[in-house]
Amino acid sequence: MSRSEDGRDTYREFTEAVNMKPGELQKWLETDQSKHVGWRKKSSGGESVGHESGRKIVELLRRRRDELSESDYRHMRKVVGYVRRHMAQRPSGDVRATRWRYSLMNWGHDPVKAPLPPPGGPSRKALQRHGAPPKARRGPGR
Repeated sequence: MSRSEDGRDTYREFTEAVNMKPGELQKWLETDQSKHVGWRKKSSGGESVGHESGRKIVELLRRRRDELSESDYRHMRKVVGYVRRHMAQRPSGDVRATRWRYSLMNWGHDPVKAPLPPPGGPSRKALQRHGAPPKARRGPGR
């Protein structure tokens, strides 16, 4: 896979994983719920890793694609990985007022909005246009 293809794939997966708009995410990051979830590094002055990531995501969403650096793409891959891992750990029941959801929202993904497409599969827009593929073509557990 060429470097440009990897960047295209990373960008697509990032924009699918992050389903909050920059203003919406920035407003969320100002709430008490946002500030009180997540793991904190001692060196970050008490800010959680997810909250710090959310601020970076707002910056990334506001940049043009041709302005993104390799460091930006690295962070985008980190975001995609976090969102996918945590979506796989979805608790049962209503998740609207849970720390699980709030943590994901710090990373730019509101699980109440829309499901995350399977990795390597069709994009969220393609799924909306054409519907989900038959279950036989979906990966395990999807």
